[in-house]
Amino acid sequence: MKELAILAMGVTLAGAVATLVISTPQAYSAEKEPRFPQLRVEQLNDQQRQVADEILKVSSVGISGPYNPLLRSPILADRVFKLLDYLRFNTSVPRKLNEFAILIQARLWTSQIEWYSHYPLAIKAGLSESVAADLKEGKRPASMQPDEALVYDLCMEISTKHSVSDATFKRARDLFSEQQVVDLVMVSGTYVSIAMLANTAEEGVPAGKTPPFQSPPSGQ
Repeated sequence: MKELAILAMGVTLAGAVATLVISTPQAYSAEKEPRFPQLRVEQLNDQQRQVADEILKVSSVGISGPYNPLLRSPILADRVFKLLDYLRFNTSVPRKLNEFAILIQARLWTSQIEWYSHYPLAIKAGLSESVAADLKEGKRPASMQPDEALVYDLCMEISTKHSVSDATFKRARDLFSEQQVVDLVMVSGTYVSIAMLANTAEEGVPAGKTPPFQSPPSGQ
């Protein structure tokens, strides 16, 4: 009985942690003075412009979103953009799973701009709308394929527990190469940083677009 009580307490605490790590959606008022006024291309200095030209080739939101504050530090922006180029377009992780990992962090951090930008990319890459819908509601998706479930479990464990269990790591190595495991963890961590920057800067979706997160999720 004592062991069962301890187990039940552990499950309760785990559920509490899962609920806490998903923040309440923030409404960024258009009337409030922006923390980082939106940069315009004509405002950029030569160092910023060089990076912005590369960003504009691939970004669905131009130099808004996280790029707006990031360009305030142009050397960092250049290096982060090159990292993102690898993690998005040259990673060893299949595109569907890579975009799923990004959406997991967008949901955990309630990053409006991250979900807005990457949801269509995930669906285009083959992630089912039902999996994305469950994730958006803060639920463990019910209809994941085995590789999707592994991505979800690994990303959630490292994000909420700050460790990966032996069982989950074994599943990862059964399905993925060593390089894929490393790339998966790194894309997750990188998009935590992007979400942190976007949330600090209060970067929402483009003007006239509806934020994807409208109400607190129901919990996992």
